[in-house]
Amino acid sequence: MTTDSPMRSPPFPSPDSAVLRLIVGNAIASVRSGEASVEEAILHAAVHGWYEGHVQGEDECPGCDFRGELPKHGNRG
Repeated sequence: MTTDSPMRSPPFPSPDSAVLRLIVGNAIASVRSGEASVEEAILHAAVHGWYEGHVQGEDECPGCDFRGELPKHGNRG
């Protein structure tokens, strides 16, 4: 999964993330197997995608709320 336009600041994983592919693949598999409804699979994928993006953001910018330059609790206005 790739894109030509830059993504905004997380919380979400990079579009080409192997973890994101795994999360989406697991959601699809859970629907196909009957383990989850479409709604449950989407919710599960969204929550885990957000969490993985948060982790990735923290790794790239410790102390930031996102992968930008602003420190936590900094003035964003």
